[in-house]
Amino acid sequence: MQDLFKRKDLLIYLVTSGLKAQHRNTFLGYFWWLLDPLLGVLVYYFLRIVLLGRAGENIVPFLVIGLVVFRWFSSTVNSSARSIATKSHIISQVYMPKVIFPLAASLTQLINFLFGLIVIAIFLAFSRLAPGPEIVWLPFVMLIQILFHMALSLIMGYICVFIRDIENVLTYFMRIMRYASPVIWEASRLPPRYQWVSDANPFSHLLISYRNIIMYQAMPDFSRLLPLGAVSLIIIVFMMYFYNKNEHKIIKVL
Repeated sequence: MQDLFKRKDLLIYLVTSGLKAQHRNTFLGYFWWLLDPLLGVLVYYFLRIVLLGRAGENIVPFLVIGLVVFRWFSSTVNSSARSIATKSHIISQVYMPKVIFPLAASLTQLINFLFGLIVIAIFLAFSRLAPGPEIVWLPFVMLIQILFHMALSLIMGYICVFIRDIENVLTYFMRIMRYASPVIWEASRLPPRYQWVSDANPFSHLLISYRNIIMYQAMPDFSRLLPLGAVSLIIIVFMMYFYNKNEHKIIKVL
């Protein structure tokens, strides 16, 4: 923690440079932060409404929330997986706590998600949906997801230094996670024998909490979120200790 505090300027630099690098040399630049989730909504709207004919009440904001939140999750895992391995040129020249790279990747995607919240607000306005007083719990749900992401980022960042093939597997893992989570389908419609798919998926509890707060004026499920946050925090503390004791292995491999 002391090393991180001393290197907070580097952490800020890694976050800002990560934001710039994502859409560098693109014509639309930062506008992609808004356009990307919009295009995703159009694709799944066409798939569900036009092709499958499965419309539902407030289906558009339902899809928007699911896709924006899942995009935050998937982009964090993917970017953190290569956060250390792609910085070998920096690590070999300057000493710095290696834990800073996956944390920077996680914080970078957090800022991208804030732009996604703008997209959600726009669709809520078009659908004439107004969140209730439960919206005050939105930062709490975001905090739990941030802890969850940081825990995953630290784990993936370290493992992918030694097993580079995992980066290729992540594409298929994220595809499975997309359809195993209630991103484009309602968790309440699962048959009882498949309910375990949603119950065993921590991301499902986060996504359901977002929709409860934003769309349905309901409280988040604290019985699911609090244990998830506690376990994530324990993993973060352990992984920071683990990084500190095994940094020499990272340098040796890189």
